[in-house]
Amino acid sequence: MIRPTRVPSTSFSPQEFRQALGMFATGVTVVTGRDVNGTVVGLTANSFNSVSMDPPLVLWSLSRRAGSMPVFARGSHYAIHILAAEQVELAQRFATKDIDRFAGLPWREGAGGVPLLEGAAARFECFNRSQYEEGDHVIFVGEVEHCERREGALPLIFHGGRYYTELPIS
Repeated sequence: MIRPTRVPSTSFSPQEFRQALGMFATGVTVVTGRDVNGTVVGLTANSFNSVSMDPPLVLWSLSRRAGSMPVFARGSHYAIHILAAEQVELAQRFATKDIDRFAGLPWREGAGGVPLLEGAAARFECFNRSQYEEGDHVIFVGEVEHCERREGALPLIFHGGRYYTELPIS
């Protein structure tokens, strides 16, 4: 068996890498959780993907330096909300540091007591099945225990550092 040879160095900067990644249009999610003391956490993420239909698995990733990392690493459940086009303000709220992201925001409890936000295009309530440390992030694989979608909702899109609320007509 021939083993692949790793290229010894990169020819691009971290900024160039981030800019290149930004050319991949993604949906926008808010991931919510709750710690053992009942404190709720949430963040905006675009690192979301399906993994498996049977069992139903999804993944997302979080920086190891994130303040909410201990909550998600130790929690039994989290919820992933795929944001709808009209939820730009919600995406911005959960991307803002050093604020109470849940202040004045209506929500209800889901599996494991995690916050469920209203109005999402789709929502996945997940059991925290496994975690993989890779580079400066942790990849979370969630086993979906419940999912739902809002009929007719248009997605919020993120591309090149900007939000888009309308899909182009082909």
